[in-house]
Amino acid sequence: MNIFEIYLDKIKSIIVDLNKKGELIIPETLNGINSEIPPAKFDSDISTNVAMVLSKLNKKSPLDLAEKISPIIKENDPLIESITIVKPGFINIKFKPIFWSNFIKEIILNAKTFGINEKEKKLNYLVEFVSANPTGPLHVGHCRGAILGDVISNVLLFNNHKVTKEYYVNDYGNQIINFTKSVYFRIREVKYNETFPSENPDLYPGDYLIDFANNIVTSNKDLNFDKYEDISEKLTALSIEQALLLIKKNLKSLGIKHDSFVSEKKIVQNKEVENVINFLESNNFVYKGKIKAPEGEDNKNWVEREQLLFKSTDFGDDKDRALQKSDGTWTYFASDVAYHKNKVDRKFDYLINILGADHAGYIKRISSSVDALSGTKNKLICKISQLVKLIKDKKPFKMSKRKGDYITVDDLIDEVGKDATRFIMLNRSSDVELDFDFDAVKEKSKDNPLYYVQYCYARISSVFRHLEKDLDKDINIDNYNFEYSDDEIKILKKISEWPKCIDLASSKLEPHRIPIFLYELAAEFHSYWNLGKQFPEKRFINDQKNISQDKLVFLKAIANVIKSGMDIVGVASPSKM
Repeated sequence: MNIFEIYLDKIKSIIVDLNKKGELIIPETLNGINSEIPPAKFDSDISTNVAMVLSKLNKKSPLDLAEKISPIIKENDPLIESITIVKPGFINIKFKPIFWSNFIKEIILNAKTFGINEKEKKLNYLVEFVSANPTGPLHVGHCRGAILGDVISNVLLFNNHKVTKEYYVNDYGNQIINFTKSVYFRIREVKYNETFPSENPDLYPGDYLIDFANNIVTSNKDLNFDKYEDISEKLTALSIEQALLLIKKNLKSLGIKHDSFVSEKKIVQNKEVENVINFLESNNFVYKGKIKAPEGEDNKNWVEREQLLFKSTDFGDDKDRALQKSDGTWTYFASDVAYHKNKVDRKFDYLINILGADHAGYIKRISSSVDALSGTKNKLICKISQLVKLIKDKKPFKMSKRKGDYITVDDLIDEVGKDATRFIMLNRSSDVELDFDFDAVKEKSKDNPLYYVQYCYARISSVFRHLEKDLDKDINIDNYNFEYSDDEIKILKKISEWPKCIDLASSKLEPHRIPIFLYELAAEFHSYWNLGKQFPEKRFINDQKNISQDKLVFLKAIANVIKSGMDIVGVASPSKM
């Protein structure tokens, strides 16, 4: 039950009717008209800008137009208590108490669907996220993007869209050659007690490779590791297998599971790069040309040479992009175009890529290729996961158990747990940097958003335990007419924003709105709960072990929304803390 959509439809219906009577001029589309939450100081429930949108067309001031429309809105709805007009022309609506009684009945009866936009067209999404090179464990830099992709997927699924979570395995190229050699030297170390050539800058130094080496040697006793050349192909496959097992373990510890893994190597081997080049050539999207030296860089050694170029500027990029290197091999971009052709051919409505901060400059070129491949503009949506700064004792914090210059996902989870990692990583818009304060996420106070929300659910659970009732069971609301105080209606008004929160999180792919909303709802509840310290009659838990049905339903509604939101974020809603 989205009250904002319901009343927006009512208002639109009124102005259409006025238009039919010749009393009002309206535009061809009514998309500019909205219903919003008015500022608290106005003591209203819903505000609309309809008068301001229509004023110019009707050659009337917004205030005059609001004066004309407001009485008609009120006449058409017996649940409206009052309407006020606020400069420059907002129409603010306040509902009668019975409206909120009806509202809570509706959301209790439709608990499983409350928040879902039933009117929205249901689409098929492919969400590609993480896609770290299969050369070692996931680090904190991957962590935020992984959670972002997972929760975007969750909120789309909650809104009844179809979603495939995909991991693109970059198992082709020089990094894989260097990775395989690193594993080989670790095998020589554990099998023959040889010294690992740590002075080689191309090799991966992490101690986790010792585990890979031991696992490979133990499981492949028949293999001969005397010569790298003889074993390289087999060892590459075994090394990637070990890396992916570790990555999947890291993802599982974050509560993340992908639906599919797509191999770059298989795309190359299946001639998909050649096929996409043929497709681009047949559509006149490529040509032979030269690329100028990049601006702002040392270009002394730059040699302009004729290359196969994609006409990415025809699709919004700032320059055309190379598809082939001077030695005839394909560029990384060419492989990526082939992968996205693979995506396009699978007939998803939208493709979503979650990219790290270092890939922000890559968006235009890959978006231009998808536009060319699909014939549809804006089919690809890219979301940037910005950097995470770890803070402890108010100072930058670095930790790693396994050598190397990064902090692993396992390090982070060992320190603060999965729930804190997911909730805090999501608690700010992904396009801004995030400070992850280890001390703050361990606090048991309102300064720790996760604790504050979980404690809200735990408090409600404690009331139900006290009454020897099951919070998870449905509540009978037949033949009840609920009455609520101003303090309670304030919370119900907050709950009414939940469908709007979900709608924005889904349509704009901004899942950070959910933990922020949950924190705000929890704050309203804790303030209300604490009234019981001053007014004993307002306490939920008392010696008599009884509570009115309206209070019970009230608590149930709050708990349902908290649980629903926490499930989307992928964290627990504990009944005790």
